[in-house]
Amino acid sequence: MMSNEERATNTSNPYYDTVSVLYHALEGARTCAIYVQDANRAGDQELAQFFSQVQQEEVARADKAKQLLTSRSAAAAMNQQNISQQQQAGPQQPWS
Repeated sequence: MMSNEERATNTSNPYYDTVSVLYHALEGARTCAIYVQDANRAGDQELAQFFSQVQQEEVARADKAKQLLTSRSAAAAMNQQNISQQQQAGPQQPWS
């Protein structure tokens, strides 16, 4: 059964959730890049390294989310193509 959110967006919760993680990871990476610059301007190398590490983690998280979305999108497209082909072929006789 589809949730209200799924009906409203025509997108499954896991797919939507993964897109959300991707978005927030990219936003976090962008924000951390600004923080690295701020720390460098303040001459705080320890903080600059910390923010740089967090940025790298966010980029890795975004890359993983993209990988997961790509693999699931490809699988969903193949599944949809198979369904379309079966519908075009019509019902199959069990004895044929």
